[in-house]
Amino acid sequence: MTTHFLPPPPTPCCGPMDSTSSASSSISFTSSSDGGGDGGGGGRKERKNEALGWIEWGRGWCSIIGEFLFQRIAASHVENPLPVPPLDGLTCIVTGATSGIGLEIARQLAESGAHVVMAVRRTKLAHELIQNWKNDKSEIGLTLNVEMTVAPWLVDWPVASWWPTSMLPAANTNSLGASVSVLLYLVAMELDLLSLDSVVRFAEAWNSRMVPLNVLINNAGIFAIGEPQRFSKDGYEEHMQVNHLAPALLSLLLLPSLLRGSPSRIINVNSIMHFVGFVDTHDMNMTSGRSKYTSLEGYSSSKLAQVKFTSILHKRMPAEAGVSVMCVSPGIVHTNVARDLPKVIVVAYHLIPYFIFSALEGSRSALFAATDPQVPEYCSLLKAEEWPVCAYISYDCRPINASEEAHNLRSSQDVWEKTLELIGLPSDALDKLIEGEAVQCRYGPKED
Repeated sequence: MTTHFLPPPPTPCCGPMDSTSSASSSISFTSSSDGGGDGGGGGRKERKNEALGWIEWGRGWCSIIGEFLFQRIAASHVENPLPVPPLDGLTCIVTGATSGIGLEIARQLAESGAHVVMAVRRTKLAHELIQNWKNDKSEIGLTLNVEMTVAPWLVDWPVASWWPTSMLPAANTNSLGASVSVLLYLVAMELDLLSLDSVVRFAEAWNSRMVPLNVLINNAGIFAIGEPQRFSKDGYEEHMQVNHLAPALLSLLLLPSLLRGSPSRIINVNSIMHFVGFVDTHDMNMTSGRSKYTSLEGYSSSKLAQVKFTSILHKRMPAEAGVSVMCVSPGIVHTNVARDLPKVIVVAYHLIPYFIFSALEGSRSALFAATDPQVPEYCSLLKAEEWPVCAYISYDCRPINASEEAHNLRSSQDVWEKTLELIGLPSDALDKLIEGEAVQCRYGPKED
């Protein structure tokens, strides 16, 4: 099994940063030339961009093209599938777990002993996938011993179904060659990220069980290339809601369970496309008409908003809370995100398989972030050194520097505040949740 080592936080090779040296470490860090921090900065004013500059835009596209051409070479040292340590007793929630990367993440976590919650729009499809996994084992001649029970903390829970399913992986044999059973614990719960009411219902249902949550993986996302602008029933641009607003709300509302499961982790599956994104907090729906809307703009902006929000959450999360917050990039992956693409692009996806990762390969960075023991230490190091951006783990399971625009702390703070407003939470929601206080959300079940 390959051992992965996290290098020191990377230093930006370009952009609006000055290099400074840390007094407490021999590692060289950088801070924002715009002042750094959430309002400090020794009298210097942070710049307020109105759009992504041409230079940053060009550098962003160079990064995207470079990842496309060289990701397979850069990740050649990472095993596929990624070896995952035993996770017996850990509880993980994975959104978008019925296809692509999310499906691989859920399957591999479950096969390593974790209790996995598949947070999905279509629970019936999740049930079918469980059955397919069982059938696949049967087809290769392995004995299957299926046990159907209900976990004690899920009794009378109408939105969930529970399967402790014994599977017999080929590699699990004793010294005599006899198969040894391994329990897979999987539960499907309904979660529709296009409805913030659904997000609140999901979080309330989970928190009401008073059980710990160790890992939250916000994997679900959409990228509707070439499609016209669409809005959710909550009134938000769909890319922004599914890729940023809904996961942000879910992460905050599940904090009571994450604190109960401390040390725990929040992992947001992001994208290299955030390098060409820009977030205007006065126009997060992109309806001002200052520029023509494109789905590429919608997607990249939503992914940048996610990095910025995650960075402020990382900075504000007390170290003693024991909740590590980070983003990961799966690389450029052939998944069902492409289901909404024009047919010509889908065909192109199939013509260039060497450059594009499979879902199994794309799952490695999230699995690494969820299970590697050095990741919390790395997050703590960034926090101690006041690094302006959260940990960002790349497709090759190594940390990289997020985009230049992601380092603009003033705009990140603006994104944080605007996001809380849009998802219906008070500005002090994080502090209250950490203190164990109840927080009222504008969305969710309405009291009579």
